[in-house]
Amino acid sequence: MESQNGGRAHPPFTLTEHAAQAVVERAIDPAWVARVLLDPDRTEADRNDPALRHALGRIAERDGRVLRVVYNHLRKPPRIVTVYFDRTQRRKL
Repeated sequence: MESQNGGRAHPPFTLTEHAAQAVVERAIDPAWVARVLLDPDRTEADRNDPALRHALGRIAERDGRVLRVVYNHLRKPPRIVTVYFDRTQRRKL
């Protein structure tokens, strides 16, 4: 993504402190987060918070496991609140 400010690309998202910690602790590549956020296999509305969306996508590099990215879609850029591999979706997606 090229921007108008000196050719630097804007990040496609920001992370809460919890999400940043989850990425490190769960060995999740931020590029996978960006890929799922920008081109999800499926999206879902959050059951409790209308500002949140769930993007789900298979990660080939992790044996096709499903990465769930929960983000605030009202923020620009989107703000990731949590990210994890969702075992319940492996056979559903």
